[in-house]
Amino acid sequence: MSLTELFGYCAAVLTTISFVPQAWHTFKTRDVRGISLGMYSVFTFGVACWLIYGLLLGAWPIVIANVVTLVLAGGILVMKLRFR
Repeated sequence: MSLTELFGYCAAVLTTISFVPQAWHTFKTRDVRGISLGMYSVFTFGVACWLIYGLLLGAWPIVIANVVTLVLAGGILVMKLRFR
């Protein structure tokens, strides 16, 4: 694994796991008052675009990170719509 790939995977892990506490908190409490619908809508679409970009490049750190992030951000977005 090259140093570039190592940094890619490190960035992917750190930015992806940053969504876990928010998703877990929202799931447990069903409290979505502090979550912006606009921000999560745009962000989730952006993550989907990053995923497509990573697939087109064959860049696995980008693909893996954005698949997981898309699931987490999409889950938060669904909870925002469902629990408001």
